[in-house]
Amino acid sequence: MNVLDAAKLIEPIDQSSIHRAREYQLRLTKPPFALGELEEIANQIAGIQGEAPPHTLKKSALAIFAGDHGVLEEGVSPWPQEVTAQMVQNFLSGGAAANVIARRCGTQVVVVDVGVASDLFDHDGLIKRKIRYGTRNLAISSAMSYDDALDAMQVGFDTALLLKNQGYSILAAGDMGIGNTTPASAIIAQICEVDPRLVTGRGTGIDDETYERKVAAINAGIARLETQANSTDCIGILAELGGYEHAAIVGFLIGGAFSKVPIVLDGLISNAAALVAVALSSNIKEYLFAGHCSREAGAKVALGHLGIRPILNLDMALGEGSGALLALWLIVSAVELMSEMATFDSAGVSETKSK
Repeated sequence: MNVLDAAKLIEPIDQSSIHRAREYQLRLTKPPFALGELEEIANQIAGIQGEAPPHTLKKSALAIFAGDHGVLEEGVSPWPQEVTAQMVQNFLSGGAAANVIARRCGTQVVVVDVGVASDLFDHDGLIKRKIRYGTRNLAISSAMSYDDALDAMQVGFDTALLLKNQGYSILAAGDMGIGNTTPASAIIAQICEVDPRLVTGRGTGIDDETYERKVAAINAGIARLETQANSTDCIGILAELGGYEHAAIVGFLIGGAFSKVPIVLDGLISNAAALVAVALSSNIKEYLFAGHCSREAGAKVALGHLGIRPILNLDMALGEGSGALLALWLIVSAVELMSEMATFDSAGVSETKSK
């Protein structure tokens, strides 16, 4: 199915199931609301599944979308472009932070080459769907063509459906791309209509001079975008300022919501993608969980614009899907607490006396 057609078909989550879940929570062997936000997480999963209590989330998968960026020409990162491909190999060999957390969570990791600037070796964990060998420099031209952005979205959508069909019941969005916080910050600044300096962070730990080049590149990209006819069109913004991994994550979020599967966002990159996805279909927001609030400046702005409260705040800024995975374990646990905890009736435990 075409990703844009699917976006139009995404339904709101089932409010009656949420209501039944909240009532069921009151019958569990605990004081009312004693599990705090974990209860609302489980209730939201009930709404996504249309079941109360929801069935447990037995299989989880992290999709890491990888791409390179022409804006590196502006000197926005101290890391060379080759690190993107090197880190993809690290993911595939199981040596990255995301792999370590995924093993603890029992989560499958797949890597999708949607725009890496070099050819990658075949691997069982690698999906090759390269659109181009990296984007153009967003400071001086559109990063992607409109059609290429749509093609990258389709890759993400197809990946979500593939994982759903393989039996995965909760998905996490990850990313890899040297320089990709620059386009993410640009997207957030444009959609949230804020000064780029307020949403531009230090990325991989850049110095003051590099930071100023980063802000200047974003300002140049936005100034160029605002002369275009598509300056307020979310896909136009994505194409002009974004990257192939950003676009793929947009499609991934659409695919998850279309398949009625919860999706856990990671940090700045997936937050920026979520802004585009929700602009295309407001119902998508109900299927999303913000794994954490990255220390990147734009993360709080993007999540505030979306109205999504992050589950964790650990001052992380790694990417890869690392923060999403840590929260994924809590989401799975929240559902198991509702689904597997005894009720007062089944356990023979007395409830409080009514007043």
